[in-house]
Amino acid sequence: MRKLAGKRALITGAASGIGRAVALELAQAGTHLMLVDTDEPGLTNVVAEARKWSVEVIARPCDVAQTDHLQALVELVNSRWRGVDILVNNAGVTYYGHTAQMPVEHWDYLIDVNLRAPVRLTSLLLPTLLARPEAHVLNICSILGLVGLPRVVAYSTSKFGLVGYSESLRAEYGRLGLGVTAICPGLVDTNLFRNARLPSGSKHTKRPPKWLCTTPQRVARAAVKALRRDQALVVVEPVARALYLLKRFAPGILDLAQRLGRRKRVARKQLTWVAAIEPAATAPPRRVA
Repeated sequence: MRKLAGKRALITGAASGIGRAVALELAQAGTHLMLVDTDEPGLTNVVAEARKWSVEVIARPCDVAQTDHLQALVELVNSRWRGVDILVNNAGVTYYGHTAQMPVEHWDYLIDVNLRAPVRLTSLLLPTLLARPEAHVLNICSILGLVGLPRVVAYSTSKFGLVGYSESLRAEYGRLGLGVTAICPGLVDTNLFRNARLPSGSKHTKRPPKWLCTTPQRVARAAVKALRRDQALVVVEPVARALYLLKRFAPGILDLAQRLGRRKRVARKQLTWVAAIEPAATAPPRRVA
Protein backbone atom coordinates (compact mmCIF):
# COMPACT_ATOMS: atom_id res chain seq x y z
CA MET A 1 0.00 0.00 0.00
CA ARG A 2 2.17 2.81 -1.29
CA LYS A 3 -0.29 5.66 -0.76
CA LEU A 4 -1.37 6.22 2.83
CA ALA A 5 -2.79 9.74 2.55
CA GLY A 6 -6.58 9.64 2.75
CA LYS A 7 -6.69 6.03 3.95
CA ARG A 8 -8.56 5.08 7.12
CA ALA A 9 -6.97 3.07 9.92
CA LEU A 10 -8.28 1.44 13.08
CA ILE A 11 -5.66 0.96 15.82
CA THR A 12 -6.18 -0.96 19.08
CA GLY A 13 -4.13 -0.20 22.17
CA ALA A 14 -3.48 3.25 20.78
CA ALA A 15 -3.14 5.23 24.02
CA SER A 16 0.53 4.49 24.61
CA GLY A 17 3.61 2.61 23.47
CA ILE A 18 3.71 1.09 20.00
CA GLY A 19 0.03 1.82 19.28
CA ARG A 20 0.50 5.52 19.99
CA ALA A 21 3.68 5.64 17.89
CA VAL A 22 2.01 3.89 14.93
CA ALA A 23 -0.95 6.28 15.16
CA LEU A 24 1.30 9.33 14.99
CA GLU A 25 3.37 7.85 12.17
CA LEU A 26 0.23 7.20 10.11
CA ALA A 27 -1.22 10.62 10.94
CA GLN A 28 1.95 12.22 9.63
CA ALA A 29 1.44 10.28 6.40
CA GLY A 30 -2.09 11.69 6.09
CA THR A 31 -4.07 8.66 7.30
CA HIS A 32 -7.38 9.21 9.12
CA LEU A 33 -7.54 7.37 12.43
CA MET A 34 -9.94 5.58 14.74
CA LEU A 35 -8.12 4.93 18.01
CA VAL A 36 -9.31 2.58 20.74
CA ASP A 37 -8.01 1.71 24.20
CA THR A 38 -9.20 1.33 27.78
CA ASP A 39 -7.01 4.29 28.81
CA GLU A 40 -9.25 7.26 28.04
CA PRO A 41 -6.88 10.03 29.25
CA GLY A 42 -4.10 8.49 27.17
CA LEU A 43 -6.37 8.41 24.11
CA THR A 44 -7.23 12.08 24.58
CA ASN A 45 -3.55 12.99 24.48
CA VAL A 46 -2.88 10.95 21.34
CA VAL A 47 -5.89 12.49 19.58
CA ALA A 48 -4.57 15.99 20.29
CA GLU A 49 -1.15 15.08 18.91
CA ALA A 50 -2.46 13.30 15.80
CA ARG A 51 -4.76 16.18 14.81
CA LYS A 52 -1.70 18.39 14.31
CA TRP A 53 -1.40 16.77 10.88
CA SER A 54 -4.97 17.83 9.91
CA VAL A 55 -6.39 14.31 9.73
CA GLU A 56 -9.68 13.04 11.10
CA VAL A 57 -9.13 11.34 14.45
CA ILE A 58 -11.85 9.49 16.37
CA ALA A 59 -11.26 7.99 19.82
CA ARG A 60 -13.38 5.30 21.46
CA PRO A 61 -12.88 3.52 24.79
CA CYS A 62 -12.95 -0.22 24.15
CA ASP A 63 -11.98 -3.39 26.00
CA VAL A 64 -10.96 -5.72 23.19
CA ALA A 65 -11.41 -8.73 25.49
CA GLN A 66 -15.17 -8.10 25.36
CA THR A 67 -16.87 -9.43 22.24
CA ASP A 68 -19.76 -6.97 22.54
CA HIS A 69 -17.28 -4.08 22.63
CA LEU A 70 -15.69 -5.30 19.41
CA GLN A 71 -19.08 -5.71 17.76
CA ALA A 72 -20.07 -2.15 18.70
CA LEU A 73 -16.72 -0.88 17.43
CA VAL A 74 -17.16 -2.55 14.05
CA GLU A 75 -20.69 -1.18 13.75
CA LEU A 76 -19.32 2.31 14.39
CA VAL A 77 -16.53 1.86 11.83
CA ASN A 78 -18.93 0.58 9.19
CA SER A 79 -21.50 3.32 9.75
CA ARG A 80 -18.90 6.09 9.87
CA TRP A 81 -16.42 4.95 7.22
CA ARG A 82 -17.91 1.84 5.61
CA GLY A 83 -14.95 -0.11 6.95
CA VAL A 84 -11.24 0.63 7.08
CA ASP A 85 -8.25 0.31 4.79
CA ILE A 86 -5.78 -0.52 7.56
CA LEU A 87 -6.33 -2.54 10.73
CA VAL A 88 -3.59 -2.45 13.36
CA ASN A 89 -4.02 -5.13 16.03
CA ASN A 90 -1.74 -3.80 18.74
CA ALA A 91 -3.47 -4.15 22.12
CA GLY A 92 -1.65 -6.61 24.35
CA VAL A 93 -0.97 -7.67 27.94
CA THR A 94 1.55 -10.00 29.51
CA TYR A 95 2.22 -12.13 32.58
CA TYR A 96 5.70 -12.53 34.05
CA GLY A 97 6.49 -15.41 36.37
CA HIS A 98 6.56 -19.17 36.69
CA THR A 99 3.78 -20.72 34.64
CA ALA A 100 2.86 -23.18 37.41
CA GLN A 101 1.88 -20.18 39.56
CA MET A 102 -0.23 -18.49 36.89
CA PRO A 103 -3.97 -18.42 37.74
CA VAL A 104 -6.33 -19.76 35.09
CA GLU A 105 -8.15 -16.42 34.91
CA HIS A 106 -4.90 -14.71 33.94
CA TRP A 107 -4.44 -17.23 31.14
CA ASP A 108 -7.98 -16.59 29.90
CA TYR A 109 -7.64 -12.80 29.93
CA LEU A 110 -4.24 -12.80 28.24
CA ILE A 111 -5.38 -15.11 25.44
CA ASP A 112 -8.56 -13.05 25.02
CA VAL A 113 -6.66 -9.79 24.59
CA ASN A 114 -3.59 -10.98 22.67
CA LEU A 115 -5.04 -13.62 20.35
CA ARG A 116 -8.81 -13.91 20.34
CA ALA A 117 -9.37 -10.15 20.02
CA PRO A 118 -7.21 -9.72 16.87
CA VAL A 119 -8.83 -12.78 15.29
CA ARG A 120 -12.36 -11.63 16.18
CA LEU A 121 -11.82 -8.05 15.08
CA THR A 122 -10.19 -9.09 11.81
CA SER A 123 -12.98 -11.56 11.11
CA LEU A 124 -15.65 -8.93 11.74
CA LEU A 125 -13.92 -6.46 9.40
CA LEU A 126 -12.81 -8.99 6.78
CA PRO A 127 -15.78 -8.53 4.39
CA THR A 128 -15.14 -4.78 4.09
CA LEU A 129 -11.36 -5.24 3.96
CA LEU A 130 -11.71 -7.67 1.06
CA ALA A 131 -14.17 -5.38 -0.74
CA ARG A 132 -11.48 -2.74 -1.13
CA PRO A 133 -9.01 -2.86 -4.04
CA GLU A 134 -6.28 -3.17 -1.42
CA ALA A 135 -6.24 -3.24 2.37
CA HIS A 136 -3.83 -4.22 5.09
CA VAL A 137 -3.83 -5.96 8.47
CA LEU A 138 -0.85 -5.11 10.65
CA ASN A 139 -0.47 -7.46 13.62
CA ILE A 140 1.93 -6.34 16.33
CA CYS A 141 3.42 -9.64 17.46
CA SER A 142 6.78 -10.18 19.20
CA ILE A 143 10.07 -12.01 18.94
CA LEU A 144 8.45 -14.20 21.61
CA GLY A 145 6.10 -15.35 18.86
CA LEU A 146 9.13 -16.80 17.07
CA VAL A 147 11.36 -17.88 19.97
CA GLY A 148 10.01 -19.34 23.21
CA LEU A 149 11.61 -18.08 26.43
CA PRO A 150 10.93 -18.87 30.13
CA ARG A 151 8.53 -17.06 32.46
CA VAL A 152 6.51 -15.59 29.58
CA VAL A 153 4.91 -18.83 28.41
CA ALA A 154 1.38 -17.46 28.12
CA TYR A 155 2.50 -14.35 26.26
CA SER A 156 4.67 -16.42 23.93
CA THR A 157 1.79 -18.83 23.29
CA SER A 158 -0.49 -15.96 22.25
CA LYS A 159 2.14 -14.39 19.99
CA PHE A 160 3.07 -17.69 18.30
CA GLY A 161 -0.63 -18.01 17.53
CA LEU A 162 -0.83 -14.48 16.12
CA VAL A 163 2.24 -15.01 13.91
CA GLY A 164 0.71 -18.20 12.53
CA TYR A 165 -2.64 -16.49 12.00
CA SER A 166 -0.93 -13.67 10.10
CA GLU A 167 0.97 -16.05 7.85
CA SER A 168 -2.09 -18.16 7.04
CA LEU A 169 -4.38 -15.18 6.45
CA ARG A 170 -1.82 -13.67 4.08
CA ALA A 171 -1.54 -16.97 2.19
CA GLU A 172 -5.31 -17.18 1.80
CA TYR A 173 -6.13 -13.59 0.79
CA GLY A 174 -2.90 -12.02 -0.43
CA ARG A 175 -3.80 -12.59 -4.08
CA LEU A 176 -7.07 -10.70 -3.47
CA GLY A 177 -5.27 -7.52 -2.40
CA LEU A 178 -5.17 -8.04 1.36
CA GLY A 179 -1.74 -7.48 2.84
CA VAL A 180 -0.99 -9.04 6.22
CA THR A 181 2.15 -8.27 8.19
CA ALA A 182 3.45 -9.69 11.47
CA ILE A 183 5.72 -7.21 13.25
CA CYS A 184 8.00 -8.97 15.75
CA PRO A 185 9.98 -6.50 17.87
CA GLY A 186 12.34 -7.50 20.63
CA LEU A 187 12.26 -5.68 23.95
CA VAL A 188 10.53 -2.31 23.66
CA ASP A 189 10.45 0.50 26.22
CA THR A 190 6.68 0.50 26.85
CA ASN A 191 4.26 -0.12 29.71
CA LEU A 192 3.89 -3.82 28.84
CA PHE A 193 6.13 -5.15 31.60
CA ARG A 194 5.27 -2.34 34.01
CA ASN A 195 1.61 -3.43 33.83
CA ALA A 196 2.31 -7.17 33.72
CA ARG A 197 0.19 -9.44 35.87
CA LEU A 198 2.22 -11.30 38.47
CA PRO A 199 2.01 -14.50 40.52
CA SER A 200 0.25 -14.22 43.87
CA GLY A 201 2.52 -12.60 46.42
CA SER A 202 4.80 -10.94 43.86
CA LYS A 203 4.93 -7.15 43.94
CA HIS A 204 7.53 -6.20 41.36
CA THR A 205 8.06 -7.17 37.73
CA LYS A 206 11.59 -7.74 36.52
CA ARG A 207 11.87 -5.05 33.87
CA PRO A 208 14.36 -5.47 31.03
CA PRO A 209 17.35 -3.07 31.12
CA LYS A 210 16.81 0.04 29.02
CA TRP A 211 20.00 -0.50 27.03
CA LEU A 212 18.44 -3.69 25.63
CA CYS A 213 15.18 -1.96 24.65
CA THR A 214 14.30 -0.26 21.41
CA THR A 215 11.81 2.61 21.21
CA PRO A 216 8.15 2.48 20.18
CA GLN A 217 8.94 5.05 17.49
CA ARG A 218 11.49 2.76 15.86
CA VAL A 219 8.98 -0.10 15.82
CA ALA A 220 6.32 2.21 14.38
CA ARG A 221 8.62 3.34 11.55
CA ALA A 222 9.41 -0.29 10.73
CA ALA A 223 5.69 -1.16 10.83
CA VAL A 224 4.64 1.63 8.46
CA LYS A 225 7.53 0.79 6.13
CA ALA A 226 6.38 -2.86 6.11
CA LEU A 227 2.83 -1.72 5.37
CA ARG A 228 4.01 0.32 2.38
CA ARG A 229 6.09 -2.59 1.06
CA ASP A 230 3.57 -5.32 1.94
CA GLN A 231 6.14 -7.35 3.88
CA ALA A 232 5.04 -10.60 5.51
CA LEU A 233 7.29 -10.69 8.57
CA VAL A 234 9.49 -8.00 10.10
CA VAL A 235 11.81 -8.64 13.05
CA VAL A 236 12.79 -5.34 14.67
CA GLU A 237 15.97 -4.74 16.71
CA PRO A 238 19.38 -6.47 16.51
CA VAL A 239 19.05 -8.78 19.55
CA ALA A 240 15.67 -9.99 18.30
CA ARG A 241 17.10 -10.66 14.83
CA ALA A 242 20.02 -12.57 16.36
CA LEU A 243 17.64 -14.74 18.41
CA TYR A 244 15.46 -15.38 15.37
CA LEU A 245 18.42 -16.40 13.20
CA LEU A 246 19.79 -18.62 15.97
CA LYS A 247 16.41 -20.33 16.33
CA ARG A 248 16.14 -20.87 12.56
CA PHE A 249 19.64 -22.10 11.79
CA ALA A 250 20.97 -23.50 15.08
CA PRO A 251 18.02 -24.35 17.32
CA GLY A 252 20.05 -26.91 19.24
CA ILE A 253 22.36 -24.21 20.62
CA LEU A 254 19.42 -22.21 21.97
CA ASP A 255 17.87 -25.30 23.54
CA LEU A 256 21.21 -26.26 25.12
CA ALA A 257 21.61 -22.77 26.59
CA GLN A 258 18.16 -22.97 28.18
CA ARG A 259 18.96 -26.38 29.72
CA LEU A 260 22.26 -25.37 31.37
CA GLY A 261 22.40 -26.63 34.95
CA ARG A 262 19.59 -29.14 34.37
CA ARG A 263 21.46 -32.13 35.87
CA LYS A 264 22.25 -30.33 39.12
CA ARG A 265 18.70 -29.06 39.51
CA VAL A 266 17.20 -32.50 38.81
CA ALA A 267 19.65 -34.08 41.31
CA ARG A 268 18.60 -31.59 43.99
CA LYS A 269 14.94 -32.31 43.27
CA GLN A 270 15.65 -36.02 43.55
CA LEU A 271 17.25 -35.58 47.01
CA THR A 272 14.28 -33.51 48.15
CA TRP A 273 11.87 -36.12 46.81
CA VAL A 274 13.68 -39.00 48.55
CA ALA A 275 13.84 -37.08 51.83
CA ALA A 276 10.11 -36.44 51.64
CA ILE A 277 9.05 -40.05 50.98
CA GLU A 278 11.57 -41.91 53.18
CA PRO A 279 9.83 -41.15 56.50
CA ALA A 280 6.57 -42.49 55.09
CA ALA A 281 8.30 -45.58 53.70
CA THR A 282 10.16 -46.44 56.95
CA ALA A 283 7.34 -45.67 59.41
CA PRO A 284 5.93 -48.79 61.18
CA PRO A 285 2.51 -49.91 59.97
CA ARG A 286 -0.42 -48.55 61.87
CA ARG A 287 -2.21 -51.08 64.03
CA VAL A 288 -5.86 -51.58 63.22
CA ALA A 289 -8.17 -52.27 66.13
